[in-house]
Amino acid sequence: MQSIEYEEQQRQLIKTWKNKRPSVISKSLDIALSPATRLVKKVIPIAAIQGVLDFSSMAAEWLTDTIDITRDGNVKNIEELKSKDLALSDGLANGVHNWAIGIATIEGGVTGGAGLPGLVVDIPAIVTLALRTIHKIGVCYGYEVTSKEDREFILGVMAASGSNDMSEKIKALATLRSIEVNLSKQACKSLATKTTQDRMSHDAAIIGIKSLAKQLGLNLTQRKTLQAIPAVGAFVGASVNGWYIKEVGWAARRSFQERWLIDNGKPFSE
Repeated sequence: MQSIEYEEQQRQLIKTWKNKRPSVISKSLDIALSPATRLVKKVIPIAAIQGVLDFSSMAAEWLTDTIDITRDGNVKNIEELKSKDLALSDGLANGVHNWAIGIATIEGGVTGGAGLPGLVVDIPAIVTLALRTIHKIGVCYGYEVTSKEDREFILGVMAASGSNDMSEKIKALATLRSIEVNLSKQACKSLATKTTQDRMSHDAAIIGIKSLAKQLGLNLTQRKTLQAIPAVGAFVGASVNGWYIKEVGWAARRSFQERWLIDNGKPFSE
């Protein structure tokens, strides 16, 4: 009974997260500091951000270890966590999340102290850490990256966490849902039996992810504009990085919670 009550509580928190409007701070900064923002965009163009995302995705996957999760979760393999206990997985994810926030804060403070040149190092580092955090939180719920769809789901979580307004967030959540449906169907039937409609939906999800990933790079650059000023760069770098990974972590936790509930035969009604 306690498990059922806990799961229902988390359902409500997932709904609250989905309906929560993104912060407007990045848009406000872009308007107030437009000259500095333009300078940052010249140093780190969107095309470069896309390259960083591609590289960081592979790096994050490689850096995601599982030994501590199997040990702390008292399981023989990660797969067991898919159906063991949601509260247990939430506890594991909380530890991963807090560790990542601490590392992000330290990294942002160090690179932020270098001003604009530090951004060249900081952007790839924080993107890699964000992706690694999503990967690792997924492991806490029993989900390792084993397919292209899994990788798209990771990027979808990152896009949802970096949305600047509700319309962007709704698109990101819709994309996540589309990928989630395909992942669920793959567990029940082979690719050979998929319908044309399934493939069209999947292709649309991929296109959406690419677009959202580019927007995420733009948003992150906007948020870190003040970091280009050496006098306040360390403080801004530490604050923004910690805040950003906090957002990423909650997006990952809520997304994987929902996926866990659905995969355990507990449909999530909107």
